Amino acid sequence: MSSHPSDESRYDRTRLTQWYRGRARSAGIERRALLRLLASASVTLPVAAHTPTAGAAEPTARTGAPGAAPAPGIVKPLPSDVFTVRGTNAETTFASLRSTGLHTPADHFFVRNHTTTPRIDADEWRLTVWGSGLTGEPLSLGYDELRALPSVTRTAFVECAGNGRSFYTTQQNQQVTGTAWTLGAIGVGRWRGVRLADVLRRAGISRHAVDVMPRGLDDEVISEGVNLGRVRRPLPVAKALDDVLLAYEMNGEPLPPDHGFPVRLIVPSWVGVSNIKWLGDIEVSDVPLYSAWNTDLYRLFGTDYPAGGSAPLTRQSLKSAFELEPGATLTAHRREVLTGRSWSGGAPVTSVDISTDGGVHWRRARLRDAPLRGSWVRWSAEWVPRDRGPAVLLARATDSSGRRQPEVAVPNTQGYLFDAVVRHPVTVV
Repeated sequence: MSSHPSDESRYDRTRLTQWYRGRARSAGIERRALLRLLASASVTLPVAAHTPTAGAAEPTARTGAPGAAPAPGIVKPLPSDVFTVRGTNAETTFASLRSTGLHTPADHFFVRNHTTTPRIDADEWRLTVWGSGLTGEPLSLGYDELRALPSVTRTAFVECAGNGRSFYTTQQNQQVTGTAWTLGAIGVGRWRGVRLADVLRRAGISRHAVDVMPRGLDDEVISEGVNLGRVRRPLPVAKALDDVLLAYEMNGEPLPPDHGFPVRLIVPSWVGVSNIKWLGDIEVSDVPLYSAWNTDLYRLFGTDYPAGGSAPLTRQSLKSAFELEPGATLTAHRREVLTGRSWSGGAPVTSVDISTDGGVHWRRARLRDAPLRGSWVRWSAEWVPRDRGPAVLLARATDSSGRRQPEVAVPNTQGYLFDAVVRHPVTVV
């Protein structure tokens, strides 16, 4: 068993080999069906602007506040100046974050739903921890019982693995599958809850446990005619016992329905699908576990990866975004304060450089926050545009591991983990 979260790559590749050899258990789905889905995952189709979960019924559209976009299966209002609705999802307009602080307000936080937001009564909710990786009987906790346990508060981002996906097509002319996110499928919250490690120890986790698989209470997902069940994805025990949180508060308030009420998982720095919403149960296993969400989904396929695909995705990539509408009009010879945010799943961001001439010249931006693991840093830089006409702004981050955003992202068929510098067009008049 991996003894430290830094062993993630070794863990994932070991589990991948075990699964191919039939030594891992495909929880909740027949291995034959999972292999069929896995074989189809390498097929590339054009990226879709509005892509609901494959095979899932289209939810009834709802109307939010005045000026809101249709919100299929989403509870909160989605005003059009804050969100772009993409199928069952809602992307935050990055320019709308300029007036917000380090933590993303709930009414600006993006929504990633595989089906629809369930409405759950906290008085009737219970969390069950069970499985062959426990030394005794299953543990059951009600909402008040969980909240009575010692709590911690953490700042952490949640980001969809496909954030930035559309740029594979618009910048690199590569066709990929999935929802055409720009850069707004991310939010940073201040999460309060109970350490997953404390609950697992309370449940009697065995020294033989290898995988911990949380499962949500949203509707079952149907893909290619196969019922994949409810969203679930295993974590290595090392990660589960490290920094994972069973969160019941977001920014000092109970979780909103769209963000996991009554309890969700927060897995700092890992891809968004790991942060299971509407948590219902957690399986602790003494054998490796696999689900569709770490076999045919949330792995990398393509010519730059092994024929059978990469290891399952864990940590997020490195990105930067301007808090400015694409195509914004700026005035020549007037001082502009350009602002934005940069983040990394690998290490805290320590510097950001910007270019206002398409990458010919670069200069350092001023960081407005101390670098923090699992969060983003806000930055700003002054610019007095002189030449009228089109211009391209660029922002490029470097994290404390020395990693810097590249000019080109390595493509994969499902468009995950885009990390290249994004070209942000503006017009100077």
